[in-house]
Amino acid sequence: AGVGEIFSNDSFYGYVKVSGKADLVSGGRYRPLTIAMFAVLYSFVGQNPFLFHFITVLLFAFTCLLLYRTLLLLLRKYNGQGYAEMLAWMTAVLFAVHPIHTEVAANIKGCDEIVTMLGSLGALFFTLRAVDSGKVKYSILAAASLFFGLLAKENAVTFLAVVPLALYYFRDISLNQQVKAGMALFAAFILFFIIRMAVLPELFSKPPMELMNNPYVKWTGDRWIDFTGGEKYATIMYTLGQYIKLLIIPITLTHDYYPRHVGIMHFSDLSVMVSLLLHLLLAGYAVWRLWSGKKDVISFSILFYLITLSIVSNVVFPIGTNMGERFLFMPSIGFCLAVSFVLVQLARTKNGVNFQKILLPLGVLAVVAATFSLKTILRNRDWYDNRTLVFTDVMTSPNSAKVQSVCGMITCTEGIDEKDPAKKEALLRRSVEYNTRALEIHPTHKSALLNRGVSYYHLGMYEEAIADQQRVINLAPSDPKGRTNLSLALGGKGKYYEDEKQDLENALKLLTESISLDSSNEETMWHLGTVNAKRGNNAEAIKWFTRLTTIRPNDPIIWGGLEWAYTLAGDTANAAACKEKAAQLTQKPTETK
Repeated sequence: AGVGEIFSNDSFYGYVKVSGKADLVSGGRYRPLTIAMFAVLYSFVGQNPFLFHFITVLLFAFTCLLLYRTLLLLLRKYNGQGYAEMLAWMTAVLFAVHPIHTEVAANIKGCDEIVTMLGSLGALFFTLRAVDSGKVKYSILAAASLFFGLLAKENAVTFLAVVPLALYYFRDISLNQQVKAGMALFAAFILFFIIRMAVLPELFSKPPMELMNNPYVKWTGDRWIDFTGGEKYATIMYTLGQYIKLLIIPITLTHDYYPRHVGIMHFSDLSVMVSLLLHLLLAGYAVWRLWSGKKDVISFSILFYLITLSIVSNVVFPIGTNMGERFLFMPSIGFCLAVSFVLVQLARTKNGVNFQKILLPLGVLAVVAATFSLKTILRNRDWYDNRTLVFTDVMTSPNSAKVQSVCGMITCTEGIDEKDPAKKEALLRRSVEYNTRALEIHPTHKSALLNRGVSYYHLGMYEEAIADQQRVINLAPSDPKGRTNLSLALGGKGKYYEDEKQDLENALKLLTESISLDSSNEETMWHLGTVNAKRGNNAEAIKWFTRLTTIRPNDPIIWGGLEWAYTLAGDTANAAACKEKAAQLTQKPTETK
């Protein structure tokens, strides 16, 4: 029933629930296909994670198969004694086992990356079939494939450059034939673009001044400002170097590259300059080979990698985070193809593959595949559930405000639910530590302030709780959570003044302020009743206890409080009625809260 809304709104709309606030990142996001797929699947199976994961794994397996078949077709001119077959197979094997793809395959959300890849590879596969056979039906299938890939994620647009490049490298056809082959794909893109613009008219917009959605801002002590140009592009260049490192040595993996997992970098940093030099060399070599007409697999692989990475590099437009392993899903094909090409060359002759020399490249591939597979299997365990993932990755990403905040939220919830007083206090204090670290990184992180304030409240540190919740209100005046939590904190402090300090005057002030922020705060109502009764303001006490009986009519404790207030007021008849009501309710299970 919601599919129509999914296709007619920004992809974040289902999360934020408020029209007009879905543009959390520059330009918004329009990726309805996999969200609609989830909606349909949910309609049949509900919250059944097994089936969602099963479909994701099947899609990933099909992607590996399609990659092999597409490369086999692409490399047709190299046919002869198994060269094309060996190169396509090695590439598909490396792609299948690479640990960098764990996030895409293990995280259900990763379906958007997989479906986009399927659509993109399908566009290349059917275009090759169209060129080789001359049949129009394959051009139509190529266009449809790219269109569906675009509906899953915008990354598929890079294949508008990849497909012509592939035709130039691996098919001896004229420029006119290349243009004709690309026209169907361009038409599919135009159709997608029209639909997207109808839903999201603003293609580009200034990134928000919020660190979680714009990593290229920094805190000055009282406000956020943009990075300098040098800081921004040095940081981007650093992350590009990290991508290559992760492809070669995928040891330290994390789901969270949010600020400041990647710090503020400068061109004076050695790692930035090494990355810059490496990319200049790669791009220079690929362009030189392309310009000179020397069409080799290595230069194609480099160009494939750079083109498909460009859209998620933060160079073309801001993506809302520094980097992510899922962003390497498509570009990694270029890496796997280049590595496989080097391995196959060890056994290649003029006539194809020399199978007497194939043991060396196969042995190298076997060692790499086994190592990658082991890492992938071990990394899969980290994705068991949310708790396992965040408490594993907080060790890898200690400078991420997001993962620190999430750990703080989980430990806060666990602390509230814990019955053992010592364990409860330990968990709540640990939550304070996580959230404090998040706030050191991101001083205006609302979630961290909310959760730290709640932890302070349950620790009885009311001053600290009040300060945090007041900051939340200052940051987001329209967010009801800040007002609700501040009401609880003020009420807790009011209770402390009533019970521990016997200062009824200040207790009443705090409780009155608390109820003004949240008129449904039942604990504050109770203490307004008790404080007023102790101060001799019996009419006011009766008012608050009576109000509570309308909210919790089956709670004998509330009726007992009202009985006490009536007794102090000298109203024995109503006191007796309340006492009888409480006695009746005590005989049956009561509501607890």
